[in-house]
Amino acid sequence: MTYEEYNAFCGGLPATTYVMQWGGSHVWKVGGKVFAIGGWHDDRDEPGITFKVSEIAYEMLKGQPGLRPAPYLASRGMKWIQHYSRPGLSDAELRDYLRQSHLIVSQGLPRKMRIALGLLTP
Repeated sequence: MTYEEYNAFCGGLPATTYVMQWGGSHVWKVGGKVFAIGGWHDDRDEPGITFKVSEIAYEMLKGQPGLRPAPYLASRGMKWIQHYSRPGLSDAELRDYLRQSHLIVSQGLPRKMRIALGLLTP
C-alpha cells in the first residue's frame, strides 16, 4: 500500500482528520485520537503503517514477518502494530486492520462526542 492509497483509505473512514506530524508522518485521527500512522520506518520502499489492535490481534501479529510491535507505542504498553515490510499483510488485510483500529479508537471516545461525529445514533 502506498501513502496515497493509505491516505485515501483512511480519509474515507467516518469522521476522520489528517495531520502531518512527528517528522513527516501521515497521522489519521478520529475525535482527535490517533488511529493510524504512516511513517516511522527505516528507509524502505514501502511506508511503515502503524495501527491500534486488540490484545488478541497484537499477540497474533507481533511476531509475523514484516510486522512488529510499533516502535515507541508498544514499548509504552499500548497494543499497536507496525507493518514495515513484506510479506507482512496484504493490502486487503491492512485495510481491515485500519478499519478495526478506527473502530477501537472511536469506541473509546465519549458517547456525546461519538453522537456529534455521527458515529453513534442518539
